[in-house]
Amino acid sequence: MEINDKKYGKKPYIVNIEEATVQNDRYRTTMWTGEKLQVTVMSIQPNDDIGLEVHHGIDQFIRIEEGNGLCKMGPTEDNLNFEQKVKDDDAVFVPADMWHNILNTGDKPLKLYTVYAGPDHIPGTIHETHDDARNDPNEQD
Repeated sequence: MEINDKKYGKKPYIVNIEEATVQNDRYRTTMWTGEKLQVTVMSIQPNDDIGLEVHHGIDQFIRIEEGNGLCKMGPTEDNLNFEQKVKDDDAVFVPADMWHNILNTGDKPLKLYTVYAGPDHIPGTIHETHDDARNDPNEQD
């Protein structure tokens, strides 16, 4: 399945989101970017994580399609006072300005998709690995 934000962004697009998410093997692939919404699919390797982050002024929805993890959230990066296990079919709602991270606690990739209510990544962003995302100067808050 081809996922190409530059081809589909800001145009009508229909996709089987579960299939696209499960088939994705890249750390992050931006699928679609509009004016007020962005969708990415992610594959988090065992013992890796999304990375502690905050999206200023942007709410986020995360849907777990496969795997097991631990979601942490809180008002500051040093105060993640909310923790809950996540698994297949769970939805995570992250309020704007809330620090958060999801760790893969399972033995297979954690497959998820996320919807940003305000785009967060440059259209067409692809990160093959978590290290690629960490080293991308466009991904620094």
